[in-house]
Amino acid sequence: MKTKSILITILVIITLIGLNSSVFIVQEKDQVVITQFGRPVGEAIIEPGMYFKVPLIQNANYFEKRVMEWNGDPNQVPTKDKKFIFVDTYARWQITDPLQFFKRLTNERGAQSRIDDILDGDTRDFIANNDIEEAVRTSNRVPESSDTDIIGDSLAKIYVGRDKIQQMILESANEQTADLGIEILDFRFKRINYVQEVQDQVYERMKSERFRIADKFRSEGQGEASRINGEKERELKNIQSLAFRDAEMIKGKADANAALIYAKAYDRSSQSRSFYGFLKSMETFEKTFDGKTSIFISTDSELYKYLKKMD
Repeated sequence: MKTKSILITILVIITLIGLNSSVFIVQEKDQVVITQFGRPVGEAIIEPGMYFKVPLIQNANYFEKRVMEWNGDPNQVPTKDKKFIFVDTYARWQITDPLQFFKRLTNERGAQSRIDDILDGDTRDFIANNDIEEAVRTSNRVPESSDTDIIGDSLAKIYVGRDKIQQMILESANEQTADLGIEILDFRFKRINYVQEVQDQVYERMKSERFRIADKFRSEGQGEASRINGEKERELKNIQSLAFRDAEMIKGKADANAALIYAKAYDRSSQSRSFYGFLKSMETFEKTFDGKTSIFISTDSELYKYLKKMD
C-alpha cells in the first residue's frame, strides 16, 4: 500500500509538471513563437489567451508587441561640402512578423545590432550626400522681422532640408528591414552640432550679419533723424514768418490808429492842441529828467514855457 501511494504521488507530480510545462499564457503585450528542438513550429501566436504545447519538447519564445526605442551613437559625420558635424539620432521600431523575426534575428538584441548597422550607415550616407545647410535647416522660410531682407540675402537656398533627409533615411531603412520581420516606425535627428572649426565659422557669420543689420538700422535712423530735423526747421521758419507777418500787421494797425489819433488831436480846437502839447511835454519831462538833472534851455523853448507857468 505504501509503494502504491508513493507511485500515485509521483504520477501526480509528474502530471502537474507536465501540465504546467504544456500551458502558457500570452498577454496583450506579447507575441509567441513555438519552437521544437530549436526550430519554429506553426504560425506565431499574436492573440492573447491560454495556449498548450508539448511539454519538454516545445518551448514558447516571447517577443515584444509594443513599440520599442532605438538610440544611435553620436557620430562625427562629414557633409558633402567637406564639413564635419556631430549627429545624434533615435528611432522607434516594432516587430511586425515574429516568425520571420525569430528566423532572421533570433532575439531583440540581434535586432538592435542589425538596426544599428542599417540606421547608422544610412545616416552617414545621406548626410554625406548633402551640404551642411541641408542637414541643419528644414526649409527656405525666413522669420518675419524687420531685417528679413538682410537675413534672406545671407542664407543659402536649400533643396532637400532636414525633414526630407530624415524621411529618406526612414524609407531606406524599411527597405532593408522588410525581410527581417520588423518595421522602423519613426526616425529623427536628436541633435546636430558643429565641430569647433565650423562653430567658429558660424559664429563669425552670425556676428557679421548682426553688424550689417545694426548698420542698416543705424543708417535708417540717421536718415529719419535728418528728415525730422528738416521738417522741424521748415515748420519753425514757417511759424516765425507767420508770427512776423502778424506782428507787422499789428504794428501797422497800431501806427495807423496812432496817426489817426494824432491827426484828430491836431484838427481840434487850439485848446485841445495845447492840452496835447502839454501832455507830450510832461512825457518828455518824465523820461528825460530826474532829481539830479540840470538843464540849460532857451527862453523860446516850449519846455521853458511850461516850467515858467508851473513856477
